[in-house]
Amino acid sequence: MSFIDVLLVIFFLFFVGSVIGWCIEVVFRRFFTAKKWINPGFLTGPYLPLYGFGVAGLFGISRIPLHTGMVWLDALLLILIMGVTMTLIEYVAGLIFIKGMKIKLWDYSKRWGNIQGIICPLFSFLWLLVGAAFYFVFDGPVLEAVLWFVRNIEFAFVVGIFFGVFFVDLGHSLHLATRIKKFAEERGIVVYYEKLKEEIGARKAEIKEKASFMFPFKSLDQLKESLAERFKKFSSERKSRAEGQTTSETMPEEDAAMSETAATEDRVELTPPEEKDKGADM
Repeated sequence: MSFIDVLLVIFFLFFVGSVIGWCIEVVFRRFFTAKKWINPGFLTGPYLPLYGFGVAGLFGISRIPLHTGMVWLDALLLILIMGVTMTLIEYVAGLIFIKGMKIKLWDYSKRWGNIQGIICPLFSFLWLLVGAAFYFVFDGPVLEAVLWFVRNIEFAFVVGIFFGVFFVDLGHSLHLATRIKKFAEERGIVVYYEKLKEEIGARKAEIKEKASFMFPFKSLDQLKESLAERFKKFSSERKSRAEGQTTSETMPEEDAAMSETAATEDRVELTPPEEKDKGADM
């Protein structure tokens, strides 16, 4: 294949992986974690780039010619490379959001052996299982899909539409992220993005207002109000813990939509904002 063909195949795999990954995460949250329908991830639309990069990476890794002379050893090495690659993708993505945007999309800080709450041995092992499943089960169907795409290159038009929507969505989401980042930096915190979505939905349910699955932050004013309200609750809970007055009604730290942060992303003292900060624009 030419360079252009290879590039189109990568775009196609990113498109397929992002959409399928989003579907998996929606179902996983509904039945195993949040127990409700939540639009996962940082973007608005039905796609998760982490999975898009993952599928493209797994497909490429599975084509690496090792030729050790032992089929089982080739398979084992490729699966190990897949697990390490997926863990690195997860780590880099998490680090970009936490360090650069003060947003945490997932949190493994309560799991054994975690690194900065971004990766942990358990999920690295799960990525190994994903790599094994891809190598032994899904590589063939994915290859068939790629070959179909190459034979029906006009489908690239659909992939092009996907990326057009994707980049518009990315611009919109980054705009929201800059507002969240400003709020978080002023208060020395990291915002749990999906917990914030959950709390907005719960609050809307309390006042009998329908929550939006795709657009939980319908306006910047709504986002600012939600962050300010959550920070007020967070500060109150932290003060109670500091005074030794924590009760069973206090939200556990892992369920909070905000957490304290420092340059190393470890725990530090959180200085309450000045009165003038309470009304600061995001």
